[in-house]
Amino acid sequence: MPRPIKNPRPKIDLETEAMAALEEARAKAPGPERTEAMKRAGILRNAADMQGLLFAKRGRPPKT
Repeated sequence: MPRPIKNPRPKIDLETEAMAALEEARAKAPGPERTEAMKRAGILRNAADMQGLLFAKRGRPPKT
């Protein structure tokens, strides 16, 4: 059973943080630090994507 999310951050914040982490990781020299930074950026990106799926708004009009 997945653990409950106590205080989810807005998707925009996660996307911004993921983009910043990716740029920071790309700027590093190849090595273990860069690898870890790339992993962190990927995790943040996945979190932003998952939050978008979980809290997506449906595009259908309301039933009348």
